[in-house]
Amino acid sequence: MRLFRPGAVALGLAVALVAGLVAVVTTGRPAVAGETKTVSYRGYEVKVPASWPIVDLAASPTTCVRLDRPSVYLGRSTAQADCPAHLVGRSEGLVLEPLTAAEPSTPGLQRRVVQEAGVLATAYYAPGGEQAANDVLATGRVVTRSKSARAVQPAAVTPSVVASGTFKGNAFDTCAAPAQATMDAWLPAYKAVGIYISGGLRACQQPNLTPDWVTTNASKGWQFLLIDVGMQAPCTTYASKMSTVPATALAQGKAAAANAVVAAQALGFAQRSAIYSDIEAYTSTAACKASVLSYLSGWTQELNARGYVGGAYVAAGSGGVDLASAYTSTAYTRPDNLWFAHWGASPVGTSGFVPATYWTNHQRVHQYAGNTSETNGGVTVTIDKNWVDLTAPPPPVSAFSVTGSAGSAVLRWTKPAGVTLGQILIRGASGNTAPALPTAGVAVYNGASSSYTVTGLPNSASYAYRAFVKDSSGKIGPGIGARLIGTRASITATATTIMYSRTSTLSTIVSRINDGGRVAGVPVVLYSKAKTATKWSVAGQFTTDANGLVSTAQTPGVSTYYMWGYNGSLGLLGTRSAAVLVQVQPAMSAYLVPGAMALGKSAALYGYLNPPHAGMTVYLQRRSGTTWVAVTTGKLATNGKFAFSLKPTARGTYTYRVVWLADADHQGTQTASKVLTVS
Repeated sequence: MRLFRPGAVALGLAVALVAGLVAVVTTGRPAVAGETKTVSYRGYEVKVPASWPIVDLAASPTTCVRLDRPSVYLGRSTAQADCPAHLVGRSEGLVLEPLTAAEPSTPGLQRRVVQEAGVLATAYYAPGGEQAANDVLATGRVVTRSKSARAVQPAAVTPSVVASGTFKGNAFDTCAAPAQATMDAWLPAYKAVGIYISGGLRACQQPNLTPDWVTTNASKGWQFLLIDVGMQAPCTTYASKMSTVPATALAQGKAAAANAVVAAQALGFAQRSAIYSDIEAYTSTAACKASVLSYLSGWTQELNARGYVGGAYVAAGSGGVDLASAYTSTAYTRPDNLWFAHWGASPVGTSGFVPATYWTNHQRVHQYAGNTSETNGGVTVTIDKNWVDLTAPPPPVSAFSVTGSAGSAVLRWTKPAGVTLGQILIRGASGNTAPALPTAGVAVYNGASSSYTVTGLPNSASYAYRAFVKDSSGKIGPGIGARLIGTRASITATATTIMYSRTSTLSTIVSRINDGGRVAGVPVVLYSKAKTATKWSVAGQFTTDANGLVSTAQTPGVSTYYMWGYNGSLGLLGTRSAAVLVQVQPAMSAYLVPGAMALGKSAALYGYLNPPHAGMTVYLQRRSGTTWVAVTTGKLATNGKFAFSLKPTARGTYTYRVVWLADADHQGTQTASKVLTVS
């Protein structure tokens, strides 16, 4: 980018080496391979290769800080950088500047905060050169301390700017983000600018590109085209190339997209922003094409999964041709937006390499001229020229929630305002991870409502959902996720067989299935069903304690099934425990009068069955050795009484009992054994 102002004086590299500058360079003798020299800056010394030239930005404020050349840059540029419009590549070098903010390291830029000297040291390096960069920084030492230097921690940024929104018109892009004075001077001739935000082959330092720069220019009406300069086609000579294995290239594209999103968010760019992967021209082969398409597939998938728009910047005659040839292919995920470079193509916005029927939904950027000087507001800059026709996808739904019950859940959301709605798309999946893309998972709902009930959800399972907004043009906005965590209710009974009128204590613990955590303070229901019944009824309603526990004593009159139920809540699916059967035995008493008598006399054996089963048969049995033999039967009276007359025909000891057999409601039972002695 080239800047001219009236009266400006051109300053070359030689100026940086004259006496009196802040840099002091010492070396013992003429440099040879492997030799180093010591550079001093503001009381900080570091050893660098003797071949690296030194550039003092205080003396040469328009010098472009180019990361594609070995150099040592001292200071921070205070003027518009004199950079070419477009640079790609990365070498190794060092930037020493006054410490104002504790900037973090990023891929290709290894930073050290030198608090004692008030210096920020940045070693830049080509892919694979991180260790060499660390080695250079490791030689640094403070020789003069600065008491006033303070590193300000960057303020947290809330991403709020969408790049770009709806825009149709001219844009320019430059290697280094322009100074604010340039941005102001170039309004209103341009209202959109391309900026390089990330990537290991980004070749220009970005001293102006800060969150404040973004918000300031957004407030003035500027639109932004975000560019990542990462791995290049394997059939090029760049130092960083994507893999020739398509699956690996796909993963590399995803990793690059993840890093680009971090960089975009750090600058304040929100979801719905488009980020363009800069793929420089290449001579295509089948293998090279497969790598590029795979890389851009991964790039687009990951950006979409994070709520951003996947864009590709390509030369029309190479990347444009390959992307167009796979436009309808299901083997690749095509970029959402296409930015193609075809200088001189007309009419603007078209290229013979990219069919006019592709990327037609306000998805095109055409770079139609490059490396040209233009003057606006008295400021001349070297730029690439672009024609833009873009719209952003719609904003997401808000207040997306899922409220569970037993076997079903209600999804609710608030539709975005100001959007001509096409559909709300909801995708779902079992487990804890919602489908990242509107084509992933299972289709749950497509419609225009604000709620939907999902039914048929199995017990004790978790689900995750994501809602997408599709506008009337067909563009799909970022997804918003909601989780429905499954729960589990146990059931225990202190006794599964009890005598009539006795109790059994039924207990449950309600817990989440994802982490086993107890669900405290929620309502649970104890359901019961007689053994012969077909419908459940409510036996009681309770609330879990701090440990998710509930216990209750039950006194069933008949054999009864019990089951615990938690009916769900916001984010939690309801559940039902297993059913347990508590068998009830009638109480059966027996009396023998008298217990001893003379031969020829009679004794009475009588008793009661509770509850009464009037008219039912009871069986009198006598023990014979180790077995019981039937003697006679009787019928129960209306009060459950039975009575037998005993008159043995021989002297001896006789043992009797009375047995009642089970019916549908109760278990069978018997009396205690009664012994009659006959003398």
